[in-house]
Amino acid sequence: MIIKEVFYKGKTLIPELKLKPEIHEIIGIQTDVLRKQSLLAELKMQDYIYISNANTGEYERHTVKELLKFLATITGSLHKIDFLIEKFGLTDIQHTRIKHIPYSKQIFIKQLRVYFAQQPTIVLEEPYFYLDESDRKIFSRILDELSSTKRLVILASNLEDALISCHKIYRLDEQGLKQLDIADSEDQEEAIEEPQPFKLEKISTRKNEKTILFDPPEIDYIESVEGTILVHVGGENYSCALTLTELEKRLKSYGFFRCHRSYIVNLQKVREIITWTKNSYSLRLNIGKDSVVPLSRAKLQDLRDLLNI
Repeated sequence: MIIKEVFYKGKTLIPELKLKPEIHEIIGIQTDVLRKQSLLAELKMQDYIYISNANTGEYERHTVKELLKFLATITGSLHKIDFLIEKFGLTDIQHTRIKHIPYSKQIFIKQLRVYFAQQPTIVLEEPYFYLDESDRKIFSRILDELSSTKRLVILASNLEDALISCHKIYRLDEQGLKQLDIADSEDQEEAIEEPQPFKLEKISTRKNEKTILFDPPEIDYIESVEGTILVHVGGENYSCALTLTELEKRLKSYGFFRCHRSYIVNLQKVREIITWTKNSYSLRLNIGKDSVVPLSRAKLQDLRDLLNI
């Protein structure tokens, strides 16, 4: 997958990109809306790629069953329709016209077209944004199945969409793609407990050449991106010179938890533990804007013990 350099108002919006999605590996690209739309415009010109988005038109007069039968017929699918209806969790509404079902369910059904796509590469724009929790889990299983024969790429404006399904996630800006460290690891290095000579009251960060100090309760979460430590506060991020291990030791007494080898979260901000699949977990935070951070499988039981759940 090769993308030529894209310019916007005389400046580089997207540099030349070379990305090689592999079978059994779903790739996520997190970026802003302008770059996402520009990237989609470039990808649409490549005939080996199927593009899926929530704005795709649909035959709203069809019932759910009629639509699936139509899609199976025109693509030569050998699956029986009743099997697909049960697989997609649509048994209760199979005889309902699409225009009469809730909007979120309409979006789910529109995106089922990816199951019938014949192109070797599928690119999905914000596949989970409009879906409710149950449909997200079903669609995640569908994408996991498709990844055994297709190359899948998810484009998202927020990290949550990418975390649900992706094995690798990249952030895209004017400098190109930067891979986030989201890999789960059973062998995560444990921080060594040492006596603290004093109790830290402030976390020192930098932004726009200024030093900014935060009280620990102000911090939402902390992440490591390509060796850079970013402290997230109120929807903004600030760089920090300390390592994650140092921050973990200093913030533990304030209710912070190392939920992943690249993330530390303020447990006071955690609203929900999300189980996407048997081995995929996230934490939803109760902050100004809905945010999700990964939860390592190896850390799940530690968190349950800590929270007495």
